[in-house]
Amino acid sequence: MEIEELRDLVVNVLDDMKATDVTVIDVREKTSIADYFVIASGTSDRHVKSSAEAVAFQAKLAGEPPLGVEGVTEGEWALVDLNGVVVH
Repeated sequence: MEIEELRDLVVNVLDDMKATDVTVIDVREKTSIADYFVIASGTSDRHVKSSAEAVAFQAKLAGEPPLGVEGVTEGEWALVDLNGVVVH
C-alpha cells in the first residue's frame, strides 16, 4: 500500500468514526520518523479509544498492521504508529 493510500485510509476511518478536527500534516521534509501526522479529537475518552482501535483494525485489514499503539487503555489520548503515518 502506498503511503498516501494509508493516509487516506486513516482519514476515512476517522471520518467514519465522527472524529473532530482531523488535520493531516506532511512532515516528509521535517523528520525521518514519519511522512504524515494525522491529528484528531474525540468527544469523550470512549470515543478516542474506539477511534484509535478502528484505525488500528482497518490498517491491519489493509495489510498495514500498527508498529505500536499507545494510550488506548486510558482513552484520554491515543497514538497509533503505522510506520509512515502517525495518528494522534
